[in-house]
Amino acid sequence: MPKVKLPRKSTTIDMTAMCDVAFLLLSFFITTTKFKPSETLAVATPSSVASKVAEQKDVAMVTIDKEGKVFLSFSDDAPKKDIIESLNTTRNLGLSPAEMTNFAKGPFVGVPFSQLKSYLAQPTENWPKVNSPGIPVTDTINNEMVDWMHAVVAGFQGKKMNLLVKGDNASKYPSFKGVIDAFKKNGQMKFGMVTNPEGVPTGTDLYQDNMRRIQGGKSTEE
Repeated sequence: MPKVKLPRKSTTIDMTAMCDVAFLLLSFFITTTKFKPSETLAVATPSSVASKVAEQKDVAMVTIDKEGKVFLSFSDDAPKKDIIESLNTTRNLGLSPAEMTNFAKGPFVGVPFSQLKSYLAQPTENWPKVNSPGIPVTDTINNEMVDWMHAVVAGFQGKKMNLLVKGDNASKYPSFKGVIDAFKKNGQMKFGMVTNPEGVPTGTDLYQDNMRRIQGGKSTEE
């Protein structure tokens, strides 16, 4: 009796629909992805083994570049208007409403009080292009960061403030000391350091301590 031959079915799969879906997803991610904007102040922060992410809200941040220049910046939700109004009153700077509005929109400030009015009169997009000398902090008699911090504390009154310091790995110690002195004179003894996080080296004491904490946490949960 002859054998019955079963017809072979094609194993080809039509991928047209799948390609359409893939291109739709690709188009979606391209149009909705927001890239991190380039930093207006280039600072090579030192490395650390800290895993905690720096605060992003209610932030007042002091940045020290490699030349020791000091700049002050704020998060978008910080009370910038209250800060500049307080500073304008205490230092009698004579800033106009337009200049104070410009301060609230600008990325950072890094000039002495004598240059602040002309600095704020410029369009904010020009500020990163200006060769700013930084806020004077190394002169113990005229540490202008003291007045800035006084205004910052007044502006954040009744609101939590996250005070951060971001220093270049090659920044000079006198600038850092001047900033810390300004913090102390305004009662700000707690602040965070922005660093470049790295993993804890395997086998170190810190690594062993972290492993013990992790294992202890697991046993507690169990």
